[in-house]
Amino acid sequence: MKARLKTRSLVAVVSAASVALIGFVAVPAHADTRSTVVAIESNTFTSYNNITPDTNIVINGDVQYLTGSPMFYYDDKLNIVPNPTLASWKITKNLPTDFEVTYTIAPGRVWSDGVPITAADLLLSHVTTSSDYSKAAGLGDPAGATGGAFNSVNYGGVYDAHIAGIPTLSANQMSITFKYDSQIPDYLLNGPGIEPMSVHALEELAAGKTSLGTVAEGSAASAKFVSDVTSKNTKALLAMGKVWSNSYNFTTVDSSTNPLLLVNNGAYRLKSVDSSQITLVASSNYNSGPALSGITTLVIKQGIADGSPSAQALANGDADVYQGQPTADAVAQLKAIKTATVLTTSSLAFEHIELRVASSGADTYTGPFAWSGGQKAADLRKAFLLAYPRADIVSKLVQPINPDAVVLGSVINLPGNPEYGHSAAVNGMAAYNAGTQASRTAQALRLVKKYYPTAGSATPIAINLLWGSPGNTRRTSEAALIIAAEAKVGFKVTAPATAGWGGKLTATQYDAHFFIFDQTANPQDAQACGIFQDGGGSNYTGINDPIINHTCELLQKTSLPQATITRYRILMEQAVAKDAFFLGIFQNPNVTAYNSALSGVVPAPLSPSLFWNFWKWHF
Repeated sequence: MKARLKTRSLVAVVSAASVALIGFVAVPAHADTRSTVVAIESNTFTSYNNITPDTNIVINGDVQYLTGSPMFYYDDKLNIVPNPTLASWKITKNLPTDFEVTYTIAPGRVWSDGVPITAADLLLSHVTTSSDYSKAAGLGDPAGATGGAFNSVNYGGVYDAHIAGIPTLSANQMSITFKYDSQIPDYLLNGPGIEPMSVHALEELAAGKTSLGTVAEGSAASAKFVSDVTSKNTKALLAMGKVWSNSYNFTTVDSSTNPLLLVNNGAYRLKSVDSSQITLVASSNYNSGPALSGITTLVIKQGIADGSPSAQALANGDADVYQGQPTADAVAQLKAIKTATVLTTSSLAFEHIELRVASSGADTYTGPFAWSGGQKAADLRKAFLLAYPRADIVSKLVQPINPDAVVLGSVINLPGNPEYGHSAAVNGMAAYNAGTQASRTAQALRLVKKYYPTAGSATPIAINLLWGSPGNTRRTSEAALIIAAEAKVGFKVTAPATAGWGGKLTATQYDAHFFIFDQTANPQDAQACGIFQDGGGSNYTGINDPIINHTCELLQKTSLPQATITRYRILMEQAVAKDAFFLGIFQNPNVTAYNSALSGVVPAPLSPSLFWNFWKWHF
């Protein structure tokens, strides 16, 4: 499995008058019981499965985290914290070419429907992560034109490259052993997933069931799942793949929702979802992790623009907690609320611009930046990046919120990392920030005029640029800066706000994308291989560079000393700079504001930043 990156869209100010239209008072945060928290989320929930390419966005992951209980989690200091209430693990063989890890589920743990949790619930991760298994079981080649039956972003990572055979279950099915062909680093992050999956519910959904069964029926379905996987029952697995890939992509939860889709092991369960809010309530069967401290209902108001609406809701007492990327004016509004605490912290998330060079899905990309275009395409990519107004974006849109913000010189070692300064100096990215923007624009124009002599007075090169959702004022401002800057060197950029943008990142009609990568873990490769390695789950550009691929293999194969890690990371970024398809823009500042009466809110640098310790929240 991969330590996944998630995409996040930045949202900004809309009129405060819109507050009345989105119904903040539906579940007042000032209810007498004080057991309800209302949180604000700028993005919109699209799926209860955040492991497909189209659904791997922050809000989906947040909901998954709140309703699932993992084997471990990251705290606000980037420490991995085990959850022994659910499971334990140990290395059971530690040889250079024979490395085994065994995970054991604690006895008595149950799913929300009462069915026991067993190690069989960790076996699904092998099906959704091993390309060899997918092909051997007749489920298709995940790297092929049509992909595999399970539309998972986890194929192509460390696990996929180094797992040896099907994991083996103990006789009582409470332990499962994963065998690898090398001593992979970060084996927890690259292992069977941080939390189990209710395989009995998946098996029953694939069989067409629409209601919860008995505990005995659930246990029988779990046993059938094990049999289907170990025997490579193609028919059964294809049916499960269809459910896993599609059936969890719902945006409404009500009395008509199939309850099997909602089976979980977390502190909260999904009670309802509609276009404006997600309501989660405490799960009565929860025994997989730390106990809640008093918040029995958590309401997420979704699709709310950062800025005045969020600040006004917090000021009115109609919301309790908010985290986002508002404008400077909105931060001032938040700080003016006497009953609120406001924190601005750095995160391991970063804004970037990426250019498509090849297909990352079934369609073929032949646009102006295509790898197949040779030197001309390479020059156009370099010109586009040189003209890209990164300094203007940072100074006009980010520094008013975080005065210390800088144009990024590295995206693998971000500011705050002791390796940042050295990496930024030698990784080749400095070439895109040398001189002034005027000199960089002049250099870009010279490159473009090699192929389009009239560039500058005309804009002959059409570029389709993908970014966030409508109503996103700050991103609209960013897009306007880009359009104006690129027109000076001959690029005619079309960049409308796009609803459902996260599901369009593999669409070859787009030549470029800008958005935030939100890091969920801190492995040896800093999750960069997910973006840059061929087949990486977050590789939306189609890049396939042999130097990058080889460097990723070295970073992912065995634990390395820090000096070697830094050297390999720099080698990777040097290749990225040479290929001219990706630039960091700024490190994302997290602005968190919350009702001062609410205790336990401690933002973390990794996603899920706001919710990582939700069980400690209380009034």
